Parts: sequence; C-alpha cells; structure tokens
Amino acid sequence: MNIEQFREKCLKIKGVEECFPFHEDVLVFKVMGKMFAFVVLFPKDGEFRASMKCNPERSAELRERYEGVTKGFYTGDTLKWNSVYFNRDVPDNLIKELIQHSADEVIKGLSKKMQKEYLEIPAN
Repeated sequence: MNIEQFREKCLKIKGVEECFPFHEDVLVFKVMGKMFAFVVLFPKDGEFRASMKCNPERSAELRERYEGVTKGFYTGDTLKWNSVYFNRDVPDNLIKELIQHSADEVIKGLSKKMQKEYLEIPAN
C-alpha cells in the first residue's frame, strides 16, 4: 500500500475530515471531530506507517502476528493505538480493514447523541 491509497481509503469513511492540526507533515483523519488515523508524510526513517485506533485485544493479536504492526507512533505506550507499516508484512486488505476498524472504534466511543448524528450523515 502507498500513502495515496491509504488516504483514498480513509476518505471513503462516512463523515471523514482530513486536516493538519499538529504540523504540516502530519496528515490526520477524523470522524465526528475525533481522530482515528494519522500519518507522517515525511518519515525520518523513510518508512511510511499510519497510526490507527484499535481494540486492545485485537491490537495485541496483531502485534504478535505481524512485524509491521507496532505500538502507536507518537501515541504513548498503549494498546489502543497501533502503527501499521505500509511496506512490511501487513497485507493491503488488512490495512484497509484496520482503517474501517479504527473509525468504528472512534464511533463506538462517541456519546449516544453523537452516534445518532453520525448515523444521519449521508454515505460518501
């Protein structure tokens, strides 16, 4: 997967917003104003990776199974965020699935009122 394919998949999430709230080199994707993914556009090590929200149980499983899934870059020491390397052993279809999973995790954490508002947003 490349950075543009990642961006295109993120932009297909219903109600998505892309922005640069931290730095001009960090592209952030939000749903209902809450971040679900971000990517550093010019990584110092040259390896593109996206940090995405993840269910902690699934996060631990993914980290054990794939070398290309690590603790979330810039997110602290937590199982709630993973960094997924684009050009390692993580299949593209799994990365696409994890994008949707990340957005779903954010939506699950919204208040009931905000979840209802999300459901009323037209699909992309």
